[in-house]
Amino acid sequence: MLLLYSVLGLAFGSFLNVLIDRLPRDQSIAYPASHCPSCKTPLAVFDLVPVLSYLLLRGRCRYCRVSIPLRILLVELSTGVLFGSLWWFLGPGTKLILSSAYFSILLVITVIDLEHRRILNKIIYPAILVSPFAAIVYGASAKDIFLGGLIGFLLMLLPYILSGVGLGAGDVKLAAFIGIFSGYPAILVAMFGAAVFGGVAAGFLLLTHLRGRKDPVPYAPFLALGGVVALIWSEQLISWYLGFY
Repeated sequence: MLLLYSVLGLAFGSFLNVLIDRLPRDQSIAYPASHCPSCKTPLAVFDLVPVLSYLLLRGRCRYCRVSIPLRILLVELSTGVLFGSLWWFLGPGTKLILSSAYFSILLVITVIDLEHRRILNKIIYPAILVSPFAAIVYGASAKDIFLGGLIGFLLMLLPYILSGVGLGAGDVKLAAFIGIFSGYPAILVAMFGAAVFGGVAAGFLLLTHLRGRKDPVPYAPFLALGGVVALIWSEQLISWYLGFY
């Protein structure tokens, strides 16, 4: 079943690629059908097999031979690995479905932020509205949900106000979303993890001269990664931390 759920993740990754391609351009996700963005030729079923089609076509459109973005393959693989990992950690059940949806939203937000430097309101607002109900089903209390969202919002609001570059209002909303779904105290793990991941990445970019000190770096990927860590390992990490005291 783990393998089957991983394959389902690969297929769902194809749908996530549609969202990533079309939502920032205000295009319908249902019409027109999947097609090559270069030659506009509709894609056949055998052009849409997750991962396998990309590999067999060697990353090029079957019809016009224009390169297919590597991101298509990476999102499909990431979603497959993500779904398989969630099955491994959580097993079948409601938590698995909710976590898969949560992480899929984080993945879409991350890739769009990397490509367009935007966190779309059409994604984050519905996610925030639905997340309290999902968190209750997941097992969180109303108090923990409220505190998690509030802490995430406030911890991101101050840096947003003080920073000149690198952070936007979308990052504040994303932190609130992660806090609502993760709850308290897991949001503290998520925010600390985001700061660590972001700091390591920023240091690497500066040392390799890929970014200057004043160049903005999208923060959504680090928030998302912190959210992933918090949802899966927050209890273990908090217990480990409190063990020192």
